[in-house]
Amino acid sequence: MARHVIQHALGHALARRATRRALESYQQSLAEYAPRGEWVTADKAMVEFTVIGKTLRGWVQVNPTEVVMELDVPLVFWVFQGVALRVVENEIEQWIARAQAGELDGEE
Repeated sequence: MARHVIQHALGHALARRATRRALESYQQSLAEYAPRGEWVTADKAMVEFTVIGKTLRGWVQVNPTEVVMELDVPLVFWVFQGVALRVVENEIEQWIARAQAGELDGEE
């Protein structure tokens, strides 16, 4: 499993909203990879997407001061693991920045 941590200072509830928005955005902007996300708890989502016919699976966990991502990357795809994590990380970081700028204020 490839693991990555994104630190934040949003507070738990706002970080949860930002991460949810990031995953929604990710599903729309990268539709060609058939991304899916299912929130299994208030703070944890199982995620998957398909690259070159292979489905990669992992999870995203929202914690009070960080968002943790893990992705199960088969050995043959290790060359892509950094790219895959960066794509999700960039989306989450963009939404964290938007939340810090007040764009998610008032959302539930």
